[in-house]
Amino acid sequence: PIGASVCWTSLAVRPDSSQLFEGDTISFRCDDGWTMRRNTSQLQQTECGNDWGNLEGSVCDISFLFPFESGSYWCESKGGGVSNSVTIKITGKTVILQSPVLPVMEGHDVHLLCRTKSPSNRPANFYRNDVLIGSEPEGHMTLRHVNKSAEGLYKCVVRGQGESESSWVSRNLHLPAPPLLPPPPGSPWSPQPRPQTPPPSGSCSDCSATWWFSVRTSSPPPSWCPCISKDLQVSFGWSVTVSSSSSVLVEMTSYKHI
Repeated sequence: PIGASVCWTSLAVRPDSSQLFEGDTISFRCDDGWTMRRNTSQLQQTECGNDWGNLEGSVCDISFLFPFESGSYWCESKGGGVSNSVTIKITGKTVILQSPVLPVMEGHDVHLLCRTKSPSNRPANFYRNDVLIGSEPEGHMTLRHVNKSAEGLYKCVVRGQGESESSWVSRNLHLPAPPLLPPPPGSPWSPQPRPQTPPPSGSCSDCSATWWFSVRTSSPPPSWCPCISKDLQVSFGWSVTVSSSSSVLVEMTSYKHI
């Protein structure tokens, strides 16, 4: 049977920063029909528009952030599908590091900003895993063409102001159009053409997705599902593993040895 699923729906966050000052504003956007939820130290599984925030259409705004609003935020469908979650830290400190709240595609650039409550563009030192990686006179740094070696805990220090908390920066493998590769010997998976319109597929029928995969459950025939289930694999010669932690990590490996 198809279990709990992680769907390829879009969660947008503005500003794109995992750290914010108390009093800052933030906006989240889910796909149409999805609900914005959060877990904080005070409340669990609360919904934007009812328990917190201002909901207009598919956009959820918080006009004045408090430290107690630090926590995990995600989109959820009526059928129980969830997007990837993001962790937001609201601080009363004098220095924060603005870094991407979502994983960055491998090969793309990452922009870091050391922000202070006093006038910006101050010289800052940047650290990865407590090792100095650069000093920038205007307080911002660009990491070019990120790969696995760029992952880690980042923080910044402004002389006379203090240091930020650390934030995890990760990269995401780019998902190309999946090739129709032959499945490995003995595999129950077989490539299928993409349908023009997706038929109903149980708990996955309400997911929004860019990619469609043919999944084979314990009971034939195969069903089309726009979700990634942690109990299933997908066709086209790719395997997918989804962690059960609140921060969803997706690892993709081609069956073809390259």
